[in-house]
Amino acid sequence: MDPAQQWRLMQTRRNFFGSSGLKLGGLVAGMLAGSAPQSGLFANDVATPTNDRVYPPLPGYPHFAPTAKSVIYLHANGGPSQLDTWDYKPGLQEYFDKDLPPSIQGGQRLSTMTSGQTRFPVAPSKFRFRKAGQAGIWVNEELMPHTAEIVDEISLMKTVHTNAINHDPACTFVMTGSEIPGRPSIGSWLAYGLGSESNDLPAFVVFTPKFPADSNGQALYERMWGSGYLPTRFTGVALRGSGDPVLFLQNPAGVSASDRRTMLDALAEMNQLGLQRVGDPEIATRIAQYELAFRMQTSVPELTDISQETQETLEMYGPDVTTPGTFAHSALLARRLVERGVRAVQLLHRGWDQHGSLPYQLGNQCKQTDQPTAALVKDLKRRGLLDSTLVVFGGEFGRTVYSQGTLTKDDYGRDHHPRNFCVWMAGGGVRGGYVHGETDDFSYNVVEKPVAINDINATILHCLGIDHERFSYRFQGLDLRLTGVEPQHVVREILK
Repeated sequence: MDPAQQWRLMQTRRNFFGSSGLKLGGLVAGMLAGSAPQSGLFANDVATPTNDRVYPPLPGYPHFAPTAKSVIYLHANGGPSQLDTWDYKPGLQEYFDKDLPPSIQGGQRLSTMTSGQTRFPVAPSKFRFRKAGQAGIWVNEELMPHTAEIVDEISLMKTVHTNAINHDPACTFVMTGSEIPGRPSIGSWLAYGLGSESNDLPAFVVFTPKFPADSNGQALYERMWGSGYLPTRFTGVALRGSGDPVLFLQNPAGVSASDRRTMLDALAEMNQLGLQRVGDPEIATRIAQYELAFRMQTSVPELTDISQETQETLEMYGPDVTTPGTFAHSALLARRLVERGVRAVQLLHRGWDQHGSLPYQLGNQCKQTDQPTAALVKDLKRRGLLDSTLVVFGGEFGRTVYSQGTLTKDDYGRDHHPRNFCVWMAGGGVRGGYVHGETDDFSYNVVEKPVAINDINATILHCLGIDHERFSYRFQGLDLRLTGVEPQHVVREILK
């Protein structure tokens, strides 16, 4: 809801008449004096922070028993090549450097980066694949040997598709369920609906780890973890990889913890008076956030201190795990966060936009992510957390089977491809060792079991006990949902 509209709804009668004077006359005064409050007036009742929970769930949530309590979303920003990771197409070798048949391309809208090409030569993957795990799932054994070890834990969806062909709208779509900026991110929706079991850390935490310096890193916009039209306390809190994890969290020199406590208590009293006077829900947000920040002065240093982790654990995540800001370090902190009751954690790793030198650049990306990703799943499982944590890995779209620019056996680039790409999930009620859907021989079109972006969002909500069709927020006169207004479906085949 628009904060101004919510403020108007929350006003007391005294405030209403004090600000409106006699504009509405005696008629409205009589109506208000004689009518009882109506149920549903506050259609967007936001759970107010209490002494027990800083982030309590909404009344009646979850809708049903969840299979997961938290989500870790690993986003490969830029669009990983499904052809070079999961969607094995050995028959493409005989099509090397032959033009993609027009019947396969089917009049698809092309990006400006390849729309001027006179040819669209097929570029088979140069990498070796093998069937991994008891499930026998095809995986790139050269670039993802560690991920190959966890295939029996994952459900791989090969037929995800999207509308957008450019990064910004595509990433916005993946993270918020809409290409239109200004909508809440999925982490914010979860924090709003389900709250958090932690009183000392944010309900929704975001990492933007380092990526290879010579890769094509796209910009990340805060709307990918923003709260949109939801109250601002549900915005994701970004933990930085260098310097202070959270800016301005520590007390300035000369200010003790007791001084800070005294100041916050006085500030809370003044803010409470303002809340009682005008009813602005953002004042309640300020009170809660000041209090949380005070608690984070202790909880964040404890969170980021990994010195108590065993050597076995550190070695499992790889050599970069002790370097703040790396993907490996962020993955380990993600486990520590859900261990402490945080509802949603998001890692956004950039540099997956390989229009040229794809084999080299994709190799660099996988060097940073393969081992830590597999370690995260293994670590969660051995600690008994995988059953209650849903892990998601995917990008915003896939890559074309035809080469962008110069093509050789060992070097090629690929353009954006929204028609099909791969996303996998693990833990939290998801079947392991399962492949959902199939693409054509060129990994260019879906031939069975398509999965829309908001089908994925509906499935994530379902795993956390939320019926996506009943989860809405009134804004500008509309009941808006993460999954939009078009029919979306939970991908039930991937669930246990």
